[in-house]
Amino acid sequence: MLRTPTGGAGSGAAGAGDRLVSIGTVLNQLRDEFPEVTISKIRFLEAEGLVEPRRTASGYRKFSPQDVERLARILRMQRDHYLPLKVIREHLDALARGERVALPAPGRRDLAADGGEPEQERPTAARIGRAELLAATGVGESELAEWESYGLVAETAGGGYDAETVTVARLVADLGRFGLEPRHLRGVKAAADREAGLVEQVVAPLRRHRNPQTRAHAEATAKELATLSVRLHAALVQTALGVRLP
Repeated sequence: MLRTPTGGAGSGAAGAGDRLVSIGTVLNQLRDEFPEVTISKIRFLEAEGLVEPRRTASGYRKFSPQDVERLARILRMQRDHYLPLKVIREHLDALARGERVALPAPGRRDLAADGGEPEQERPTAARIGRAELLAATGVGESELAEWESYGLVAETAGGGYDAETVTVARLVADLGRFGLEPRHLRGVKAAADREAGLVEQVVAPLRRHRNPQTRAHAEATAKELATLSVRLHAALVQTALGVRLP
């Protein structure tokens, strides 16, 4: 059960009697219900515009009871309904306008055959064939084979190429038009693999957690860490080049 400083949660601006608390206190209040939550997670939700704590003159975050309850609602929608942040934001905006919006049914979980471990049911990702990938990127068979030899592009375990691979292939093709060959991109691929390894280090304990809700939340955590990693990479490249992207 979520604990709030005033013993209850409401909506709207904090009243005069509401006590503002630090991000560390918010973390302690949320952890009873959400053991996987971290300060980085709260900051990420703030950066996405889903919660707007007050700031002191020194720049410290201060959260009202309404902020804490809003965070709890966001975390429940992620945990119970597996909603992306964009949908959560739209839902919260609708509630703020006084609209009644129905949430999708909680994510259904089945027992796996290997001892009853709960596993979230996921839709099968769309895939395209080799000929379709060649047409989408405008390259020939020899170029695609070279990309594969450098590990830039690979078929999925079930065959075919998923949406993420198509995106990678298009970017490799675009870079190639500037004279950047697959051998030049080996460092980019190696850096991406290292970043993925860092994310996996954080997520792996969540996947092994005894609490099934924590295990279910591992994928959402991985997505958020990946988003932050991509932003950091982009910011570092822009800083190094002294340019700002539109």
